[in-house]
Amino acid sequence: MTCASCANRIERKLNKLEGVTAEVNYATEKARVEFAPGVESRLLLDTVEQAGYSARLPQPRTPARHDAGAGEGAGEGAGAGAAGNATDDSAAPDRVESLRRRVMISAALAFPVIAMAMIPALQFTNWQWLSLTLAAPVVVWGAWPFHRAAAVNLRHGAFTMDTLVSIGTSAAFLWSLYALFFGHAGMPGMTHGFELSLSPSDGAGDIYLEAAAGVTTFVLLGRYFEARSKRSAGAALRSLLELGAKDVAVLRRGVDG
Repeated sequence: MTCASCANRIERKLNKLEGVTAEVNYATEKARVEFAPGVESRLLLDTVEQAGYSARLPQPRTPARHDAGAGEGAGEGAGAGAAGNATDDSAAPDRVESLRRRVMISAALAFPVIAMAMIPALQFTNWQWLSLTLAAPVVVWGAWPFHRAAAVNLRHGAFTMDTLVSIGTSAAFLWSLYALFFGHAGMPGMTHGFELSLSPSDGAGDIYLEAAAGVTTFVLLGRYFEARSKRSAGAALRSLLELGAKDVAVLRRGVDG
């Protein structure tokens, strides 16, 4: 799951099943599902998968109850669990590290693109082609989780924040390609002035690579902070649970029994 609308969609799909009551928590990326004895857990998992996500049953520490976990998202999603059951957070460190690596590489490539577009003094001859070279990996590889999630959601007739990010960055990048190859933005000596006023133009001499690379990097940075916060909060809760009493002694008339 990549946003709250993902959790709402999974919850609606599950609650449409007869005899099923589901609550999906986006913050913990878990679902608690109560269902009638005649409902099989495989049906719940299939319903989540038909909504465009994946799911797995939790591994209970206590005797199994009628619970099912659901919710790995189409983008940078997480695993699933159920209240009162052990959850599998082994993928959390890998997910955070993957986001961290993607953010660092995207930021290193996007910073010079933004600097050249915003500071005319840095716009040397054919600077726009260097911007294209640096921005392309950010928009294609860096934003790949957003493009993938948008495609999966579109296949199921849904629109999320990933759709907005994917469409916005793709539009800026594709228009820049048009302006560079078919307009006059690719001509040597082209510069971007820094002006506070708007002037009419056909747009064929303007590129927006800094917008595509910058938006991708900032949204990835937000996803990274979110994933890291979830991991830290989960570790703190598990530590508190470990402090709970494991054994109990019963005194009957002052004697252990």
